Amino acid sequence: MSAEPPIEALAVPWWRLLWASQRREVRRLVAEVVAMRGFMPLLMKPRNGQPWTPAEKAQLIEHLRRLSHLSPYLLLLLLPGSAMLLPAYAWWLDRRRQRR
Repeated sequence: MSAEPPIEALAVPWWRLLWASQRREVRRLVAEVVAMRGFMPLLMKPRNGQPWTPAEKAQLIEHLRRLSHLSPYLLLLLLPGSAMLLPAYAWWLDRRRQRR
């Protein structure tokens, strides 16, 4: 029984470049989202009656900068008809479909 070659080996050169750039952007997007962990509790501190310290304000500014870098990806969700593409986005971003 022979193992199937990876999809990158079967693709034409321009498709490989497109696939590689897509994978790179997915990794960057996931890294940015993971780095924003803790943003919501920090953002809700004043609402819960706790003031921000200067260090927390700096963290908040950093999180907002990270969020601004993600805005092109978030824009895709706001375009007309993007709700119909949501299952495709979910499938594309689902990391469980990849073998480890």
